[in-house]
Amino acid sequence: MPNGAPAVLDVQGLKTVFRVRGGEVHAVNDVSFDLAAGELLGVVGESGSGKSVTMMSLLGLLPSPPADVRQGRVTFEGQDLLQVSDSKLRAVRGGRIGFVFQDPMTSLNPVFTVGYQIIETLRAHMGLSKSAARDRAQELLELVGIPSARDRLNDYPHQFSGGMRQRVMIAIALACDPKVLIADEPTTALDVTIQAQIIELMKDLRDKLGMAVIWITHDLGVIAGIADRVMVMYGGQVVEQAPVRDLFRNPKHPYTQALLTTIPKLSAERVRRLTIIEGQPPILGEAPTACSFRDRCPKAVAICAQQNPPRFDFGAGHDAACFVAAETRDAG
Repeated sequence: MPNGAPAVLDVQGLKTVFRVRGGEVHAVNDVSFDLAAGELLGVVGESGSGKSVTMMSLLGLLPSPPADVRQGRVTFEGQDLLQVSDSKLRAVRGGRIGFVFQDPMTSLNPVFTVGYQIIETLRAHMGLSKSAARDRAQELLELVGIPSARDRLNDYPHQFSGGMRQRVMIAIALACDPKVLIADEPTTALDVTIQAQIIELMKDLRDKLGMAVIWITHDLGVIAGIADRVMVMYGGQVVEQAPVRDLFRNPKHPYTQALLTTIPKLSAERVRRLTIIEGQPPILGEAPTACSFRDRCPKAVAICAQQNPPRFDFGAGHDAACFVAAETRDAG
């Protein structure tokens, strides 16, 4: 844990499978991580790496069937969220753990005002009266930077811009003062200027409220500016985890190294073509028995095709699931 801070969320051995026609998709494979109080954990990886499915598995947000959370433990406030009743999980979801989805237009109900949608959350989780909930809803819109907040409570989602709708989603997620906020690519659908505003808003809210944040993204540039620690996912597994500075300065896993080479460098003396990672992500038709990145990895050796590597410890909170990196560490 960073700076010895206690864990507010502890995930161990999480495995999620989707039952599909003709077989199964092993979307999340033995994922383990923790989150400290006040920490911002960045979760990165290509599309299909398991980032969003992992986080939705924690809170029972996946439709079942076809999703099946087969094993694991998710400890939050002394209880395993995978074992509690549906009513207790609903109390945690949206109350103690907030979730900001990627596309606010599809997450907000178009036939209800934004005020109604915030007030409904407050009354369901905090038992506030209608007038008290309305006052709190106004405070929340002001907190996320929406002007004329009391008047805007009566507006519908289509009357807001994309950036303002995302601010409404953040207000709903913050309504009950959660201990943990999960933001699933909250800036992907926004233009660059609005993205920057939302990122600054989230940084400010984290400092003001002291909550822990999990920020899911494919944008390493965003993570570099806001995260304390980074978790890299590939093929439904965690392949590397490290403090943000250590990850960017000294990445251990070949996939992380490849991701970092794809970032455009404006300071380069001459123009060069962007690097791409050759090949395709793995088909997750069964649980991994070998390194999922081996077919795309320029450093792969024989053992990579024979065993699925565990996460090796490199010290100072840095680990990576790579036999080659571990051999280099031991040789040094």
